[in-house]
Amino acid sequence: MIEQMLAHNARFVESGDYRKYATSKYPDKKIAIVTCMDTRLVELLPAALGIKNGDVKMIKNAGATITNPFDSTMRSLLIAVYELGVNEIMVIGHTGCGVQGMDASEMLQAMEDRGVPREHISLMEHCGINLREWLHGFEDTDAAIRETVDLISHHPLMPPSGVSVSGFVMDSLTGELRPIS
Repeated sequence: MIEQMLAHNARFVESGDYRKYATSKYPDKKIAIVTCMDTRLVELLPAALGIKNGDVKMIKNAGATITNPFDSTMRSLLIAVYELGVNEIMVIGHTGCGVQGMDASEMLQAMEDRGVPREHISLMEHCGINLREWLHGFEDTDAAIRETVDLISHHPLMPPSGVSVSGFVMDSLTGELRPIS
Protein backbone atom coordinates (compact mmCIF):
# COMPACT_ATOMS: atom_id res chain seq x y z
CA MET A 1 0.00 0.00 0.00
CA ILE A 2 2.84 2.43 0.81
CA GLU A 3 4.30 1.91 -2.67
CA GLN A 4 0.94 2.87 -4.21
CA MET A 5 0.86 6.01 -2.08
CA LEU A 6 4.40 6.93 -3.12
CA ALA A 7 3.51 6.45 -6.80
CA HIS A 8 0.48 8.71 -6.33
CA ASN A 9 2.71 11.26 -4.59
CA ALA A 10 5.12 11.34 -7.53
CA ARG A 11 2.22 12.00 -9.93
CA PHE A 12 0.80 14.64 -7.56
CA VAL A 13 4.07 16.56 -7.44
CA GLU A 14 4.80 16.17 -11.15
CA SER A 15 1.35 17.48 -12.13
CA GLY A 16 1.65 20.51 -9.83
CA ASP A 17 -1.54 19.62 -7.94
CA TYR A 18 0.17 20.77 -4.74
CA ARG A 19 -0.19 24.42 -5.80
CA LYS A 20 -3.84 24.61 -4.71
CA TYR A 21 -2.82 23.72 -1.15
CA ALA A 22 -0.14 26.38 -0.73
CA THR A 23 -0.45 28.36 2.49
CA SER A 24 1.74 29.61 5.34
CA LYS A 25 2.51 27.94 8.64
CA TYR A 26 0.20 30.39 10.43
CA PRO A 27 -3.45 29.29 10.73
CA ASP A 28 -5.72 31.78 8.97
CA LYS A 29 -8.50 31.33 11.53
CA LYS A 30 -6.09 31.36 14.52
CA ILE A 31 -7.66 28.14 15.81
CA ALA A 32 -6.10 24.86 16.92
CA ILE A 33 -8.26 21.75 16.91
CA VAL A 34 -7.45 18.71 19.02
CA THR A 35 -9.40 15.77 17.63
CA CYS A 36 -9.31 12.03 17.32
CA MET A 37 -7.28 10.14 14.74
CA ASP A 38 -10.42 8.18 13.77
CA THR A 39 -10.59 7.53 10.03
CA ARG A 40 -14.20 8.70 9.87
CA LEU A 41 -13.10 12.25 10.73
CA VAL A 42 -10.39 12.67 8.08
CA GLU A 43 -12.73 14.35 5.60
CA LEU A 44 -15.91 14.65 7.67
CA LEU A 45 -14.56 17.04 10.29
CA PRO A 46 -13.15 19.67 7.86
CA ALA A 47 -16.28 19.43 5.70
CA ALA A 48 -18.61 19.76 8.70
CA LEU A 49 -16.70 22.81 10.00
CA GLY A 50 -16.10 24.47 6.64
CA ILE A 51 -12.35 24.54 7.05
CA LYS A 52 -9.74 24.16 4.36
CA ASN A 53 -6.00 23.80 4.12
CA GLY A 54 -4.34 26.67 6.01
CA ASP A 55 -7.31 27.54 8.23
CA VAL A 56 -6.42 25.71 11.46
CA LYS A 57 -3.76 23.74 13.27
CA MET A 58 -5.10 20.18 13.47
CA ILE A 59 -3.68 17.93 16.19
CA LYS A 60 -4.88 14.33 16.15
CA ASN A 61 -4.42 11.58 18.67
CA ALA A 62 -6.27 8.58 20.05
CA GLY A 63 -9.46 9.84 21.68
CA ALA A 64 -8.84 13.60 21.35
CA THR A 65 -7.59 13.54 24.92
CA ILE A 66 -4.46 14.68 26.70
CA THR A 67 -3.11 11.96 28.98
CA ASN A 68 -0.70 14.14 30.92
CA PRO A 69 0.23 17.83 30.99
CA PHE A 70 3.56 17.24 29.25
CA ASP A 71 2.52 15.02 26.35
CA SER A 72 3.11 15.92 22.70
CA THR A 73 -0.42 17.24 22.21
CA MET A 74 0.00 19.82 24.98
CA ARG A 75 3.42 20.76 23.58
CA SER A 76 1.86 21.26 20.15
CA LEU A 77 -0.84 23.50 21.62
CA LEU A 78 1.71 25.65 23.44
CA ILE A 79 3.68 26.05 20.21
CA ALA A 80 0.46 26.91 18.34
CA VAL A 81 -0.36 29.62 20.90
CA TYR A 82 3.08 31.15 21.42
CA GLU A 83 4.67 30.68 17.99
CA LEU A 84 1.78 30.53 15.53
CA GLY A 85 -0.80 33.01 16.82
CA VAL A 86 -3.56 30.63 17.91
CA ASN A 87 -6.11 32.23 20.26
CA GLU A 88 -8.89 29.62 20.19
CA ILE A 89 -8.68 25.89 20.89
CA MET A 90 -11.40 23.38 20.07
CA VAL A 91 -11.27 19.88 21.56
CA ILE A 92 -13.47 17.64 19.43
CA GLY A 93 -14.28 14.09 20.46
CA HIS A 94 -16.78 11.96 18.56
CA THR A 95 -19.41 9.29 18.92
CA GLY A 96 -18.36 5.66 18.72
CA CYS A 97 -14.72 6.37 19.58
CA GLY A 98 -12.44 3.33 19.70
CA VAL A 99 -10.79 4.65 22.87
CA GLN A 100 -14.11 4.57 24.69
CA GLY A 101 -14.12 1.41 26.76
CA MET A 102 -10.55 0.50 25.76
CA ASP A 103 -8.98 -1.92 28.23
CA ALA A 104 -5.27 -1.42 28.96
CA SER A 105 -4.85 -5.01 30.16
CA GLU A 106 -6.18 -6.31 26.85
CA MET A 107 -3.80 -4.03 24.94
CA LEU A 108 -0.85 -5.21 27.01
CA GLN A 109 -1.86 -8.81 26.27
CA ALA A 110 -2.11 -7.95 22.55
CA MET A 111 1.43 -6.55 22.72
CA GLU A 112 2.70 -9.81 24.16
CA ASP A 113 0.68 -11.80 21.61
CA ARG A 114 2.39 -9.81 18.82
CA GLY A 115 5.87 -10.51 20.14
CA VAL A 116 6.68 -7.76 22.64
CA PRO A 117 8.66 -9.56 25.35
CA ARG A 118 7.10 -9.45 28.82
CA GLU A 119 10.50 -8.22 30.05
CA HIS A 120 10.09 -4.99 28.01
CA ILE A 121 6.72 -4.34 29.59
CA SER A 122 8.11 -5.10 33.05
CA LEU A 123 11.12 -2.83 32.44
CA MET A 124 8.87 0.12 31.58
CA GLU A 125 6.80 -0.50 34.71
CA HIS A 126 10.01 -0.80 36.76
CA CYS A 127 11.09 2.60 35.39
CA GLY A 128 7.95 4.15 36.83
CA ILE A 129 5.66 4.14 33.79
CA ASN A 130 2.19 3.02 34.74
CA LEU A 131 1.21 1.37 31.46
CA ARG A 132 -2.32 0.59 32.63
CA GLU A 133 -2.90 4.27 33.33
CA TRP A 134 -1.12 5.44 30.15
CA LEU A 135 -3.03 3.04 27.90
CA HIS A 136 -6.43 3.37 29.56
CA GLY A 137 -9.48 4.42 27.62
CA PHE A 138 -12.48 6.32 28.87
CA GLU A 139 -16.08 5.40 29.56
CA ASP A 140 -17.77 8.75 28.98
CA THR A 141 -16.80 10.81 25.93
CA ASP A 142 -18.29 14.03 27.31
CA ALA A 143 -16.36 13.64 30.57
CA ALA A 144 -13.11 12.84 28.73
CA ILE A 145 -13.43 15.95 26.54
CA ARG A 146 -14.36 18.05 29.56
CA GLU A 147 -11.23 16.82 31.40
CA THR A 148 -9.02 17.67 28.42
CA VAL A 149 -10.54 21.15 28.11
CA ASP A 150 -9.92 21.66 31.83
CA LEU A 151 -6.32 20.46 31.57
CA ILE A 152 -5.60 22.83 28.68
CA SER A 153 -7.42 25.78 30.28
CA HIS A 154 -5.58 25.37 33.59
CA HIS A 155 -2.18 24.32 32.27
CA PRO A 156 0.49 26.35 34.10
CA LEU A 157 2.14 27.37 30.81
CA MET A 158 -1.05 28.44 29.04
CA PRO A 159 -1.59 32.21 29.15
CA PRO A 160 -4.11 33.19 31.85
CA SER A 161 -6.19 35.15 29.31
CA GLY A 162 -6.52 35.60 25.58
CA VAL A 163 -7.01 31.92 24.63
CA SER A 164 -10.45 30.34 24.71
CA VAL A 165 -10.78 26.58 25.02
CA SER A 166 -14.02 24.78 24.11
CA GLY A 167 -15.08 21.15 23.98
CA PHE A 168 -17.39 19.39 21.53
CA VAL A 169 -18.53 15.93 20.51
CA MET A 170 -19.08 15.27 16.82
CA ASP A 171 -21.56 12.74 15.50
CA SER A 172 -19.35 10.34 13.51
CA LEU A 173 -22.10 9.83 10.94
CA THR A 174 -23.69 13.26 10.39
CA GLY A 175 -20.88 15.59 11.46
CA GLU A 176 -23.18 17.43 13.87
CA LEU A 177 -21.19 19.19 16.57
CA ARG A 178 -22.54 19.29 20.11
CA PRO A 179 -20.92 21.61 22.67
CA ILE A 180 -19.77 20.18 25.99
CA SER A 181 -20.43 22.40 28.96
